[in-house]
Amino acid sequence: MRRTSTAADGLEPAPAWMSWVLYFAATYNVLWGVATLFVSPSDVLPVEGSPTQTALWQCIGMIVGAYGIGYAAAAFDPYRHWPVTLVGLVGKILGPIGFVVYASKGVLPWTMGLTILTNDLAWWVPFTLILWGSFRAHTGRVANPGRQTEPEFADAIDSVRSSNGESLAELSDGQDAAVLFLRHSGCTFCREAASDLARTRDEIERSGTRLALVTMSSPADAKTFLKKYSLDDLPIFSDPDRVLYRAFELRRGRLGQLFGATSWSRGASAFFRGHGIGAMDGDGFQMPGLFLLRDGEIVKAYRHETAADRPDYAAFACTAAEPDAVPEPAEEPAHVG
Repeated sequence: MRRTSTAADGLEPAPAWMSWVLYFAATYNVLWGVATLFVSPSDVLPVEGSPTQTALWQCIGMIVGAYGIGYAAAAFDPYRHWPVTLVGLVGKILGPIGFVVYASKGVLPWTMGLTILTNDLAWWVPFTLILWGSFRAHTGRVANPGRQTEPEFADAIDSVRSSNGESLAELSDGQDAAVLFLRHSGCTFCREAASDLARTRDEIERSGTRLALVTMSSPADAKTFLKKYSLDDLPIFSDPDRVLYRAFELRRGRLGQLFGATSWSRGASAFFRGHGIGAMDGDGFQMPGLFLLRDGEIVKAYRHETAADRPDYAAFACTAAEPDAVPEPAEEPAHVG
């Protein structure tokens, strides 16, 4: 098997063994899930096979089988679909912990733990290696030299065109332009940012500042997503190759920036306030940012320290330019869109 391609993300392709591991995991999980519907636990394990044990056995089998479908999809591109592997590994860690808790209370027989050896423990090392490889690739430690050269800033803002046909150089010619770089559209913080911008849009535009959005989605997908927030009429720059992201020095995030305690607590808050989550559309490690341009030059920059950072867009766009100024966090508004 040749190595899978992640050219769309500008990454070194994942080694072939990663796809083989995921294909094998998919096959194993689906077969194991189907088998539990026809084979009693007492046929393969030293247990009584009571109705409760059989029901639990079959429920676990259905869950295991469902994971197999995800592994099969992830096998086509292990680096791009790393969240599937992450969820699988978390399940394979929590499953044995839950078993030990209930077996120690006498709810489950210890002999049922034999299934943990092949269902969970055997996959810890290969899944961890796949995730580590994906992390290194996404953070640029294993970059594709042919696609990761840093673009010249002037060339990038002049060549990449928006949905309205303008470049950032033209957009900021003789005026201020606030440019928001979004994470992938499935990110709850990306959705929260779109909602916040929709809420403050009138105030920003009354100050004479134009607004523009940069996204990794395709033009059609970006329009569909932003229409929910009545932002689809703004200049939208579709940048799947992240030319503008790199030109503005927006990097891929580290684990602490993406999955730290702040991101978890803020993410839960944003989720339960109605922003939700969706399918990952773009580089899941890409960090967002906010910039004020004037005559093709950056006069103010806000590069997020964590994915959960929430700048005050109106304060940023409407105050005098101070390079690298950090606006105060926005208030917690009701969900827009």
